[in-house]
Amino acid sequence: MPALPRRLKEARQRAGLSQEKLGIEAGLDPMSASARMNRYELGKRVPDAELVERIAEVLKAPVAYFYATDDEEADLLLKLHSLSEQDRAKVLAFVSGLTS
Repeated sequence: MPALPRRLKEARQRAGLSQEKLGIEAGLDPMSASARMNRYELGKRVPDAELVERIAEVLKAPVAYFYATDDEEADLLLKLHSLSEQDRAKVLAFVSGLTS
């Protein structure tokens, strides 16, 4: 299964939202929100970039998380996203020190 459908479902479930609730909060028509989100999670349709941005905002996840093909990378993206700006700077400084 491609990364986007799997990550979308994981993030939605982690947030405790139904497909319908997520779709509505992301701005989809309430009459089709559940069906559309279901198709996205099954990989039958692909949401456009603007919708992925709105979904990411609702789920409090970085957009890159939904496209990460490596599980460790996706996990790091989520963890980095959850840090304060100050702590992110510390992490980036630490990683820079490791890679230079």
